[in-house]
Amino acid sequence: MFDLILKGGEVHDGTGCAAQVTDVGIKDGMIAHVGEIKPDSDGEVIDVSGLAVSPGFVDMHTHSDFTLIADGRAESQVHQGVTTEVIGQCGISCAPVCSHAAIRQVSPWFTERAKHRKWLGFGEYLDVLDDTGLGVNVVAFVGHGTIHRAVLGDELHAGEPDDVAKMAKFVDQCMEEGAGGFSSGLEYFPGILAAPDHLVPMVEVAAKYGRLYATHVRNRDTEYDLGFTEAMSTARQAGARLQISHIQPKFGAPVHAMEHTLEMIDVARNHDGDIAFDVIPHDWNHTLMAAILPKWAQAGGIDDVLKRLANPELRDRIKANPKPMWLIVKARQWKDIILLNATENKDLVGANFQEIGRMRGVDPYDAVLDILLEEGENLMATMWSSKSFLNSDIDLCLEQPECAVISDTVAIANDGILSDHIGSLSGYGWAARFLQHYVRDRRVLSLSQALAKITSIPAERLGLKGRGKLQKGYHADICVFDPAAITSNATARHPRRYASGIAHVLVNGAMSMRNGKRTEMNNGVVLREFQSAG
Repeated sequence: MFDLILKGGEVHDGTGCAAQVTDVGIKDGMIAHVGEIKPDSDGEVIDVSGLAVSPGFVDMHTHSDFTLIADGRAESQVHQGVTTEVIGQCGISCAPVCSHAAIRQVSPWFTERAKHRKWLGFGEYLDVLDDTGLGVNVVAFVGHGTIHRAVLGDELHAGEPDDVAKMAKFVDQCMEEGAGGFSSGLEYFPGILAAPDHLVPMVEVAAKYGRLYATHVRNRDTEYDLGFTEAMSTARQAGARLQISHIQPKFGAPVHAMEHTLEMIDVARNHDGDIAFDVIPHDWNHTLMAAILPKWAQAGGIDDVLKRLANPELRDRIKANPKPMWLIVKARQWKDIILLNATENKDLVGANFQEIGRMRGVDPYDAVLDILLEEGENLMATMWSSKSFLNSDIDLCLEQPECAVISDTVAIANDGILSDHIGSLSGYGWAARFLQHYVRDRRVLSLSQALAKITSIPAERLGLKGRGKLQKGYHADICVFDPAAITSNATARHPRRYASGIAHVLVNGAMSMRNGKRTEMNNGVVLREFQSAG
């Protein structure tokens, strides 16, 4: 009758309701029954008594667009219960491109060592991804930055009306080919060039298809209110559903910024705005080191950026930038900024820039620019992290019913082609840390409430069909774990340690983890069909 029976676990359906101790029956990759199953029923039985049985975790904001092409196993995610990832965030996606040579420029965490077919259009990219053995299901958004580059290349303007019309046509084509939404990154080049006038026609396309507009807003520090209202205005004009990515304000924002932002969202909702948001479960903020450069210094290809970094006069202009992406840099709080990922400077990973400057005998800001220059072709894979978020802001967001929890990281592995890569300080343990720190240790949320934020809430927001809940008729994406033992083991010095406490993970009914060990099964698929969700 069943292929597999999970017997006697503490079953959380993903909706936030209280758990019940019962059984789950799985057949042909689907959840066939939730409730008591007779002992003589056919099927393999796994005793999960004393463990939590949950829908697999849905990470609705990642940058695994290329890492999944390079190594689809998604080990860092599967090891902590993730069964679905959403890529193409912050305006960054691997497609569409106008030439095969452009793939490198738009692909986050690109590596020449990856062997793959080339693509141009978005559908072609999804086909290449689908041909990869995927450890997780994948939803792909298309990014404004990639669309801009496809139309304007590296030009330092946001586009004339004809250009914007071409961009909107590209977005429409991507939606037809399976894009799950549209994203922008307004603190990154080229998103930093765009105003609502440029974005609205593209966001209107997402609205036409009933798909989300997700945005990394322009500013979350001193001008946080301008950044958030710009996002709401763009979505309002386009008639789109808005997802504000990693909403927590950054270093430099006033203490009341988070509370004020939630008040602004409530007002917009009172006038029919459809707005939700997500948070990173960590007080560390991570990004590309190159994002600290002013937009003029980021223009062109990597060789152009490297030439500017090597020019002493242009360096002085870079350091004099009055509004860098991180105000913690302007405040020179170098002890609170660490090097997170580097290729040529692996020995410095985990050290803060006060230490790095002292070791090198240079000003820490020069150490930053020196490292970027030394990384050469790997410049866009060089990451840093800063202590820029407040736990009190994260707590406040978690109290809101519409808040999802995300990783903002990449799916990688500590072996194989991506063993030297890192996506964030919590990339190997974001979900584990959320359940450990905010639920078990600090009790900000109950376990059922917390699980909803990484299962049904993101799944419903994305319009995923039959995923995100542990109910009959849903796909058997399931995580079985020990709530008392789930732990993130990653640290700044050792960021590539897998989480612990996960017993079993199923993706589309197949065991990706069994008894705490990763299997060779990679049963994920690219998801291309969506329903409009509220």
